[in-house]
Amino acid sequence: MVTETRYRHGDEKGNQPFGYHCCHLPWPNFDGRHCYGGSVSGATLVILAAGRARRYGGLKQLAPIGWHREGVIDLLASDAVAAGFGDIVMVVNHDTGPTIMEHVKAHWPTDITVSFTYQESLRGTVDAVLSARHLIDPSKPFAISNADDLYGPDAFAKMAAHLANTSNSCLVAYRLENSLIGDLPVSRGVCTVDGGRLVTVTERRNVTMTPEGCSAADGLEPQYLEDTSLVSMNLWGFQPELWPALQRAVEEHNFDESAEVLLPTFVATVMERDNVVFDVLTTPSRCIGVTHADDLPLAQFLVREEIKQGLRPERAFS
Repeated sequence: MVTETRYRHGDEKGNQPFGYHCCHLPWPNFDGRHCYGGSVSGATLVILAAGRARRYGGLKQLAPIGWHREGVIDLLASDAVAAGFGDIVMVVNHDTGPTIMEHVKAHWPTDITVSFTYQESLRGTVDAVLSARHLIDPSKPFAISNADDLYGPDAFAKMAAHLANTSNSCLVAYRLENSLIGDLPVSRGVCTVDGGRLVTVTERRNVTMTPEGCSAADGLEPQYLEDTSLVSMNLWGFQPELWPALQRAVEEHNFDESAEVLLPTFVATVMERDNVVFDVLTTPSRCIGVTHADDLPLAQFLVREEIKQGLRPERAFS
């Protein structure tokens, strides 16, 4: 295998730009595993990067929110690796997947174990997770995240510790006020929690911050949600016993009636039908996402504030 290593020149102060060390490797088809080095102990993180990002209007997985213009997935993976996750599996689509793969090749350290797989048909997040099944140790728990949300080091640290020390599946939940960026409407899964365990997740649409509080203009009650309401941002921890149920969810779903089968729906089903327990891990962190293009400047500002407050390193993978 031939490798090429390049070192780019730094700025006038001698600082190296993000991605200054690149290792260009001949990658196999996405169905295979490519490792940037030896396997590392720790749970696997599945990053769901196959979405089309129609509201954003571009590859928001690569939106440059970092201080040194790192993309969302760069800071996301950096936080996960720092928390102890050993492998990263990224689920992509055929249109944008090659661009994401080339970005990872050019910018991620070579000692990170990362694999890619295609989601052949965009049939929702449950189907996306199943697309990664052949790349995950069937005996170990794994985490699932979006590719366009920055969850924060605290969230991944709590997720990694939970998966390493308990046998329950889990969800990391955020305060609603810490999940909103900008003033354009978004959807949020509002959680009902009892004794630290998840009871329900109710999707509320058209959620915005108004002078009167957090408003959900979706016709449901209550219209105004508590700022401290716990919400799901799709950061899940699954035990391996859930693989058959994930497969069953896709097989039983009527795609003529609904084009997608989603993780919150799946979780609700297995909690009711199979009595699966999901612990809720709360974090004081802010979840920084870029749902709309107008969110980018504020997201960049919030990342810089986290760096100044010592909540994250200045550079990804440092």
